[in-house]
Amino acid sequence: MKTTEEIAIDLFKGGLNCSQSVITSYAEKLDFDKGLAMGISCGFGGGMGRLQDTCGAVTGAFMVLGIYNCKKYADNKDRKENTYSMVKEFNKKFKAIHATTNCRLLLGSDLNTVEGQKYVKEHNLHEIICEKCIKNAVQIVNELTN
Repeated sequence: MKTTEEIAIDLFKGGLNCSQSVITSYAEKLDFDKGLAMGISCGFGGGMGRLQDTCGAVTGAFMVLGIYNCKKYADNKDRKENTYSMVKEFNKKFKAIHATTNCRLLLGSDLNTVEGQKYVKEHNLHEIICEKCIKNAVQIVNELTN
């Protein structure tokens, strides 16, 4: 049986963006609709619609934490407070590994230019950087939800 990290990486290699890969890797484990999650997270790849702000693996993880807490707590106040607390802890842990959650800084390239996309492809940054961010995001979510 594959780990959540392996599922997420396989989804990414299969064409999903980083955000979609993280959130949909939890569909079975947290019992939510995979198709809906893929649709909701579609615009979050490339640092949110290729704006290269917050890394899609991070935003996907934030969505997973929200789903986790919505299934755990009936009261919305508890859901929000616990999710906010976990998001802050996730952010701290991710930054301890990568120094930033900013997609542009993580890749060191502008995905909105032909040159930037070429640089990412030629230097295999989707595998070297993005896959590592996805794997780390899933690992941190697992730590926070176990």
